[in-house]
Amino acid sequence: MLPFAIVSLLVTVSQGCGRHSGDPDTAVESSYGSLWPLPQKVRFSSLSLKIRGSSFQIRDADESSAGPSCSLLKNAYRRYYEYMFPNERTNGHTNVFADPSELSQLHVWITSSDSECDGYPVVTSDESYELSMNQTYAVLKAPKVWGALRGLETFSQLLYEDEYGARNINLTEISDFPRFQHRGVLLDTSRHFLPIKVILANLEAMTMNKFNVFHWHIVDDPSFPYLSRTFPQLSQMGAYHPYTHVYTPADVKMIIEFARLRGIRVVPEFDTPGHTQSWGKGQKDLLTPCYSGPTPSGTFGPVNPILNTTYDFMNLLFKEVSEVFPDAYVHLGGDEVDFKCWKSNPDITKFMEQHSFGDDYSKLESFYIQKLLDIVTSTQKGYMIWQEVFDNGVKLKPDTLIHVWKGNQQQYQNEMAKITLSGYKTFLSTPWYLNRISYGQDWTSLYRADPHNFTGTDDQKKLVIGGEACMWGEYVDSTNLMPRMWPRASAVGERLWSAKDVTNVNDAYSRLSKHRCRMVERGIQAQSLFSSFCRHEYKGI
Repeated sequence: MLPFAIVSLLVTVSQGCGRHSGDPDTAVESSYGSLWPLPQKVRFSSLSLKIRGSSFQIRDADESSAGPSCSLLKNAYRRYYEYMFPNERTNGHTNVFADPSELSQLHVWITSSDSECDGYPVVTSDESYELSMNQTYAVLKAPKVWGALRGLETFSQLLYEDEYGARNINLTEISDFPRFQHRGVLLDTSRHFLPIKVILANLEAMTMNKFNVFHWHIVDDPSFPYLSRTFPQLSQMGAYHPYTHVYTPADVKMIIEFARLRGIRVVPEFDTPGHTQSWGKGQKDLLTPCYSGPTPSGTFGPVNPILNTTYDFMNLLFKEVSEVFPDAYVHLGGDEVDFKCWKSNPDITKFMEQHSFGDDYSKLESFYIQKLLDIVTSTQKGYMIWQEVFDNGVKLKPDTLIHVWKGNQQQYQNEMAKITLSGYKTFLSTPWYLNRISYGQDWTSLYRADPHNFTGTDDQKKLVIGGEACMWGEYVDSTNLMPRMWPRASAVGERLWSAKDVTNVNDAYSRLSKHRCRMVERGIQAQSLFSSFCRHEYKGI
């Protein structure tokens, strides 16, 4: 048995960076090297082995339930081999004359009878894994392929370069699993259209940080880039450009599959009844006509909730969405509904009187939302909604997921307590709006926020499924998305994956600086944390 010492080793890694001492206040070299997010349990040995691309191989363990036909794992083996040995052209076979001090193989062992290789990740997917090594080979054990993907990322982070550029790895034992099931990143593709290449690059960065949900806020007021088979006029009239600034069915399918191969769910958001100005350009009578006194003003407000044609349209659209997107959930929005237009419309006023709503337009909003929820339920999908829907007292299914985004720290913590006390599951975004920027190291405030930091019982805390980092697109497009997102989103990634007591900002700074340099070496335009350098700088496009 090799002598292991719990995090007794200071690992020197190729991704390490020099920096000006003084920010954070104390320069602390982490005992965990460049691991990010930090696994639940790590044991390092002082014994170091060389690892060469010409003789190293990632292969299925003989006992694994996922064999050569598992394209998801084969894709991952190739991807991580290229990350670990970027100058090697192909994955060579094990060299029989390999040096005894060399680690020559990684055996990936899927232990359950159903590897889920051909399936899609779901909210309850098992992402746990165990990693162990001897002086010849390493073993990555995981019940499902999703855990194997997370373990491959961790294994790749254990490699480091010595002063001569040779790659090494210390014998390590790791047992790991995520703290939260839902670890998401939201992208807004309406305010600025994001080319597919940028979306795929962000998915790649997500898997490097063990995120597992891509919340695709695909349409909004400014544009409707989703090309619907059922209603092609929506993007024809509502996109910035009907051919160059749309996501075709083939585009959407490719993004979903790219994400699946990385253990990432794709949850689309079609936000109504507000945030729908672009919808109205291609769908007549969908939006409410606004009035100026007794005459129409020529402008339009939220979705018109009093017409049967509205619900006929929604029924067909969400039937299509449920078929295009395989995930079990759809995000239905429901936030920021402006009642001024509804109040100005005489037909709406009459409808309010007929239904005894009085002057409470939140009741009209609830009327619409309830009918929409019934439509989505009929497609066998679950739904996520922004917190306003809950706040307005809409009747919700027990498995509804409520997305908290409003208020200051005290307000969102009160909201989390209120939602969980009502028995609903929830996830948090309020402190993680990454489109809000400031000078300095704002990642530390992102890192300190925690979805469990509210007053409630243990049973209430169990209803918190995680959180999402959000990047709204008013000032973000393909030119600045990646450096604004990364490595700031990495701070959220560790908060949602690692143990609750992993809170040392100085230790995190040391690891995150190295991790950021690793992302840069892999082609991700992750911005610097502070004055520093990377051994392998970003070389441009």
